[in-house]
Formats: sequence, structure tokens, C-alpha cells
Amino acid sequence: VQLVESGGGSVQAGGSLRLSCSVSGFISNAYCMGWFRQRPGNEREGVAILDADVKDWYADSVKGRFTISRDSAKTTLFLEMNSLKPDDTAMYYCAAGVDCANVLSPSEYDTWGQGTQVTVS
Repeated sequence: VQLVESGGGSVQAGGSLRLSCSVSGFISNAYCMGWFRQRPGNEREGVAILDADVKDWYADSVKGRFTISRDSAKTTLFLEMNSLKPDDTAMYYCAAGVDCANVLSPSEYDTWGQGTQVTVS
């Protein structure tokens, strides 16, 4: 499985961005997939996840502002980000894992994209 993110960029506070993660290779129904971010000086943290049951999970800091989704063919994962804040500035990563028990923990995921930078000013 390979993951390639796109859609990052610079935006003013209050603006929106849509990140995409292109998935190549086999993804079974047992996979959980999601978005993580790493802010300067901070550890990588879970932002939004679709678990194996296609239930969505969000970090408290993004609830109501970010929405995760994917296409029916499971070839692209999206993250719609609205009402962006300077604190959302980070490198955003797409990740996939199998049967993730702690869905927002980076340690549950074994496949990662290269990341896409989001800067909010």
C-alpha cells in the first residue's frame, strides 16, 4: 500500500483547505485510515480517522471544523478543513493501519504518506 497526500498550502485564518490522500495497493475492509499532523516541536497526533467499521473519529481540537471522508472505491481519502486557525499549522500525514484499537494513536498505523504542509496565518 502506498499513500500520497496533496492539497496542502497556505491560507488565512478562517479559510478552508481540502487534503487528499491517494491510495494505491490493496486496502482490505479491516483497515483503518486517517489523518495525523505534526506541529513544530510537538509529537505527531491523530486528527481524523475512519475506522474499519467506517465510523469517524476526531480530535477534540478539530471537531465541528474538519470532516474526513473517502470515495466508494477506497482509492482516495479526504480531509475537509474549515474555519482554520493558526494552531492548525502543521505537516499533515495520511496513514493506514489494521484493526486499530486506539484509533487516534500513531503507533497503531504502519503505512504513512510523505506529508503535506498546511500553514494558517
